[in-house]
Amino acid sequence: QLSGKWFLVGMASHCSYLAEHSHQLEATMVTVTILDGQSLAISTFRKLDRMCWEIRQHYLPAQGSGRFLLKGEGDCSKVDVVLGEADPSSFVILYFQKGHSISVKLYGRTSLVSDAIVDNFEQRIRAVGLSEDVTYYFPTYGFCDSADEFHILDGEL
Repeated sequence: QLSGKWFLVGMASHCSYLAEHSHQLEATMVTVTILDGQSLAISTFRKLDRMCWEIRQHYLPAQGSGRFLLKGEGDCSKVDVVLGEADPSSFVILYFQKGHSISVKLYGRTSLVSDAIVDNFEQRIRAVGLSEDVTYYFPTYGFCDSADEFHILDGEL
């Protein structure tokens, strides 16, 4: 059961934005709601310019268990989301693939996870050809859990 509150612990990606802004990473929390038993409503809460924002996304079920599709504007911006591994009580590892680029995210039920979970995450990063150089860990404090009506975005961030 993926529903409920998750904290973004770490992310590995060749995204140039992450590399350039890694010193400004903000604590990020996600709430997952399962709709119609299949698709996921994702609300991501994070600060942007010291304001709390909510980014709403909708993951549609794709073929195969644990596979989802995140549609952006137009065909080119669709993202395949694959559940890599999960222990619903403590952590989940998700793979995001857009075209030829892949990112791996680690979420925890708490903002701090065990060393064993971090080791597992780092092994999975290396398995898809990413390295520690492109792995970022997020702050464990300063979370938002709501945003006012003027700070809600529908779609990708």
